[in-house]
Amino acid sequence: MRGVPIPALALVPLLCGSLLLTAACGMDESPGRRPPPAPPGVTAAAGSATSVHVMWNRASGEPEIAGYEVYRGRTKVKDVPGGEHMVDITRLEPSTTYVFTVRARGAAGDLGPPSAEVRATTPAAAPADRRTPSRPGRLGGKVVGSKAVQLSWGRSTDDRGVVSYDILQGGSKIHSVGGAQTAAVVTGLRPGTRYSFTVRARDAADNVSPVSRAVRLTTAPGADDGRGTAPTGFRAGMRRADGAYSIELSWVPPRADGVITEYEIQLDGRPATTLVWGGTPPRGRATYSFYVGREAGVAYRVRIRAKLPDGSWGGLSAERTVTTAG
Repeated sequence: MRGVPIPALALVPLLCGSLLLTAACGMDESPGRRPPPAPPGVTAAAGSATSVHVMWNRASGEPEIAGYEVYRGRTKVKDVPGGEHMVDITRLEPSTTYVFTVRARGAAGDLGPPSAEVRATTPAAAPADRRTPSRPGRLGGKVVGSKAVQLSWGRSTDDRGVVSYDILQGGSKIHSVGGAQTAAVVTGLRPGTRYSFTVRARDAADNVSPVSRAVRLTTAPGADDGRGTAPTGFRAGMRRADGAYSIELSWVPPRADGVITEYEIQLDGRPATTLVWGGTPPRGRATYSFYVGREAGVAYRVRIRAKLPDGSWGGLSAERTVTTAG
């Protein structure tokens, strides 16, 4: 016997703790104009002794997002267009810890609530450092379906240490990662489009290396299953307690340069619910269990996909079938 997808609201009591359910858990559903939600997945990392790179996931749902405001403490320091979700905050002090939040602004001008606070500490300034890091080693990459690519490069050297790497598309900086990282995932690309990427290293004194050799990649045409951006190691099991059945899930989040905060669970090929992580999402294997009823002999096909930091849905995981005991 095949199961019927569970109505999303049936999961509200289970999700209002460390997980939140979109449009539930006491959120205001009154008609009329509503402010946009707080941007999820905010991160901040030092780019140099005087700059911090702030990233966030695109706020989804209604109303339409016209822009974002970035705050250092209580002071607004940047306005960012709604189509972007990262920015460099400059003119900071070395060896200083800063607190950042982000607020979304709707098309009508309404400001949403601030995001969770994130902290970043700038490194100490290097006195009289005029030496630039070496050029990053050979840049390589591979296409991950129609909307994403994975890049990797050889580590740069510097007399005082590399703090970050800039990823450039054409001649424009589109991303930044920490100096210990030599790989990046670029999402939100267009299908069937040829792109040119380069990487450069940056030290604490904001000296930048020459750019790496370019790698040119063409995304796959049309829509695809997004396999390269799907959760991996997906497992599903059935548990019975006090006559009730629960499906137990576990998975490894897809690789993305950002925080994965939202997932969609599908039962029997249709969306059952959207999960939003309320606390800090796990970087390693994630687990989740939800109630499916008391009827025995019911089979469920289940799979999961993640919302990527650029706001698009990643690929669906492998599908697993579980059955309540007969």
